[in-house]
Amino acid sequence: MLALAHVSTSTLAAFLFASTTGSQTANASFRSLTSTTTASTTLKRASSTPAALPVFTATTSVSVPGRPWPVSTLYPDAGALLPFHRIVAYYGNFYSKQMGVLGQYPEEQVLAMLASTTATWAAADPATPVIPAIQYIAVVAQAGAGKEGKYILRMPDSQVDHALAMADKMHGLLFLDIQVGQSTLQYELPQLEKYLAMPNVELAIDPEFSMKFGNAPGRVIGTYDAADINYAAAYLASLVNANHLPPKILVVHRFTEAMVTNYKDIRPLPEVQIVMDMDGWGSQAKKINTYKMVIAAEPVQFTGVKLFYKNDLLPPSTGMLTPAQVLSFTPAPIYIQYQ
Repeated sequence: MLALAHVSTSTLAAFLFASTTGSQTANASFRSLTSTTTASTTLKRASSTPAALPVFTATTSVSVPGRPWPVSTLYPDAGALLPFHRIVAYYGNFYSKQMGVLGQYPEEQVLAMLASTTATWAAADPATPVIPAIQYIAVVAQAGAGKEGKYILRMPDSQVDHALAMADKMHGLLFLDIQVGQSTLQYELPQLEKYLAMPNVELAIDPEFSMKFGNAPGRVIGTYDAADINYAAAYLASLVNANHLPPKILVVHRFTEAMVTNYKDIRPLPEVQIVMDMDGWGSQAKKINTYKMVIAAEPVQFTGVKLFYKNDLLPPSTGMLTPAQVLSFTPAPIYIQYQ
């Protein structure tokens, strides 16, 4: 059964909902602690397609040989980061030590850790430049309904600004992670529009905490349909077009088949690149099997993996997956997240 843990702060008059340590499915629920990154590459959004690659229009279906592009897909608009870079992100919330790296260590230590981790990945795959990222949970699922009855707590702008400043220090990206509870993407995304309209701010959505059927978060594993994911992609695409931005990245967490339904109907766009990110913690064997059965078996566009500094080490685990092991996955993940 999913476990609840709460953290109170003097700033918030509510409790943050901490991630799970168990699962109601055959696969363990993965919730991650995020590690360090360095600016091994300076974030640049090119205005043209990289010269080393053939030029395609946005409507041409292509596979790029020798690149971690998992399925034939639309070639992205100019300035796209994937698959030409790998992203390494540290995850969490500043108010909670239970939800990931960002809340566990002082800012300078987090940035130093992230820089070190980014350098490790750059060394493991020298052909793919690495971009560091801060993945901040901006809307946090709650065990209680709250004033709006939506079972969520939205973070104040000051905290999002802090996360953005950390990303800027690394010349990297900020991913805003959304746990909608009993709210909806249609309601929550417009409230973050001023951030999502920035060129270095991306979006992550978490089906685990999408409570479509009236449950409280943490009691059952939630779900998104392709229609929900397509809405988020279309929303981001509208911001790209309205503000003349480079393509956005949309990350979707997943560790069970039921967390995402009708995957074949998910539509990547020239303006929005979609990453299906294998969430969940457990032994190396369990994580490898989950990747094969849940991520690789239902390809959308790009793939990612979440690694847990603590939970991936719980018995009977023999250790966290190494970059070399992760790079041996098929397809090789282009998005790496640490909790």
